[in-house]
Amino acid sequence: MNAPLDSGVLPFVLSETRDGVRTLTLNRGDRFNALSGDMLQAFERELDDVAGAPDVRAVVIAAAGRGFCAGHDLKELRAHPDEAWQRQLFDACSRVMVKLTALPQPTIARVHGLATAAGCQLVSMCDLAIAADTARFALPGVNVGVFCSTPAVGVVRNVSRKRVMELLLTGDPVDAATALDWGLVNRVVPAAELDSAVKAFTDRILARSAAVIALGKRAFYAQVDRPLADAYAVTSQTMALNLLEPDAAEGIDAFVEKRSANWGRSR
Repeated sequence: MNAPLDSGVLPFVLSETRDGVRTLTLNRGDRFNALSGDMLQAFERELDDVAGAPDVRAVVIAAAGRGFCAGHDLKELRAHPDEAWQRQLFDACSRVMVKLTALPQPTIARVHGLATAAGCQLVSMCDLAIAADTARFALPGVNVGVFCSTPAVGVVRNVSRKRVMELLLTGDPVDAATALDWGLVNRVVPAAELDSAVKAFTDRILARSAAVIALGKRAFYAQVDRPLADAYAVTSQTMALNLLEPDAAEGIDAFVEKRSANWGRSR
């Protein structure tokens, strides 16, 4: 886990920024973009970079090849039969998943093909998810004697407990329409329309205040698992701070004056 990244020609994660949207593409399509130690290390570096990039307003998580992500690399897991190495890997994966929620920018999973185990977890930890109608989702670890305990953390925060236990106990995949019905994804579209569906969301995000979205996203994740009174305490403070933001003044004035808001004008 502490070794240098694989020195192969292809980077593990491709990064492209266009018109305020950064697309991070998992780039081991021949291995269904398995979340190996090297892949996680590269992915975490990209997330750290985007967190400090004020020109980036939204982040799309995409994948090369025939599928989105098949989870961890089982051969790599078998090659390291010691608890310390295993714990380091899963700690790294958990750190990456939490960083997705900590980014100031909204994240959108662009899902095609298979999204299984930690790949399904990755979908669940993005703020939004758009799936091709050919996508499939599963928590299949039980089929090979490895219960999907860490993937369940993210998935159960999207899907009801009974549904998640069905995925965990059977290992059976569900199709994109079922994932939509269960709340794992926001939209299901024909594969040819996947990019345009993602763009429809990023266009809406780019039309809003970056400062307000960052503030609101941080508050959402701070309150979502708290008891009711604590959640209201967190969000009441956030609302008070939000109303002091220059973009709040601009947005309200623009609404009253029946004009388009000019975000960031007062900065």
